[in-house]
Amino acid sequence: MTGPVLFIGDSITDAGRRDDPQGLGTGFVRRVAEQSAIRGFHRTILNRGISGDRIGDLRERWGRDVIAHAPSILTVYVGVNDTWRRFDRGQPTSAEHFESVYRGLLDEARAASSPRLILVEPFLTPVRDEQHEWLDDLAGKRAAVASLATEFGAAFVPLHRILTVAAAHHGAAAIAADGVHPTELGTELIVEAWEAAEGAAAA
Repeated sequence: MTGPVLFIGDSITDAGRRDDPQGLGTGFVRRVAEQSAIRGFHRTILNRGISGDRIGDLRERWGRDVIAHAPSILTVYVGVNDTWRRFDRGQPTSAEHFESVYRGLLDEARAASSPRLILVEPFLTPVRDEQHEWLDDLAGKRAAVASLATEFGAAFVPLHRILTVAAAHHGAAAIAADGVHPTELGTELIVEAWEAAEGAAAA
């Protein structure tokens, strides 16, 4: 392995990484890095999450934050803000547009350094009545990520399904207090799901 393991996405990836001297943040990327060190994996892990990002924001910074680093493993985790902004700001992103832009980014990454791809399904565990309205919109983004994972031969992390099952058992707020940003338990489940996908892809 020559290039870094790079994570790009929104606040769930970011998790305060720009205030962290190590640049990892306090979320699932840090946990992945810690687990890698424990297991003796000597690899560079880069967090390029930015809170609030949508697919168009990733497009704007893809060259400097992904292509320039030539990652050997690339995790993309985006989509919930593309749904959220429809409901809080009246700025919808169609599933078709989301998928088209996402595909273009993956094409660029594959042409530049052909990284092993891990695509994370965006999740929502509604804790407020109005958030149930979001689910239909998010379903289009979830389907797009699953379809792109198949198209590109990427590892797919079925996070919405995993966390929905966990929410049914523990309660939605135990997974994400606001329905979107994971708690400690939610973060641990994301790490487990990511590691399972990476392991399956490497096998």
